[in-house]
Amino acid sequence: MTDRTSRRRTGPEYDSAEETGTEEDQLSADIAKETADLWNTLTGAELIQAIGDGRFPQISDINDHIGQVIVAAEPGRVEISWTPAEKLCNPGGTVHGGYIAMILDNAVCLAGASTGEVFMPMLTLNLNVDYLRSVQAGVAYTVVGTCVHPGRTRMFSTAVITGPDGRPAAQASASVLPNRAFAR
Repeated sequence: MTDRTSRRRTGPEYDSAEETGTEEDQLSADIAKETADLWNTLTGAELIQAIGDGRFPQISDINDHIGQVIVAAEPGRVEISWTPAEKLCNPGGTVHGGYIAMILDNAVCLAGASTGEVFMPMLTLNLNVDYLRSVQAGVAYTVVGTCVHPGRTRMFSTAVITGPDGRPAAQASASVLPNRAFAR
């Protein structure tokens, strides 16, 4: 095994980087500090909006996988733009109901999290989904989550997926609770 220090680059262009760390290391440290500051100071709604604005990293890669983009967040309400890809379709050519349930679950959890003094991910206790119309790949849908009862321990939220025609495609209601593993 090679000692890490023996592989250092030398020369005038690297001298200052060796003394203080590389510019890339410094940038990474600055980003980590800024991210920690946002995590510790923003309210739930503010942090969700920061994720949507790209100022805070996404909590999970699942957002990219399913085509979810956070548009707006305020206490008790989140709006998500959702354009499902063909990879989410069932053999019948429409978006699989499991993915519809997933985006609705994300919306009810984010709605609950938006009510917090700080952001705390939610755990779903139950999720009831009503499928009203088929959901098509490549179509932009709006998903709105609303926290109806922002209880201290248990919250009740609803969400609806609306198509470009303004008609609901699916709706859900759920009980969620804060994941205390993230308490601070």
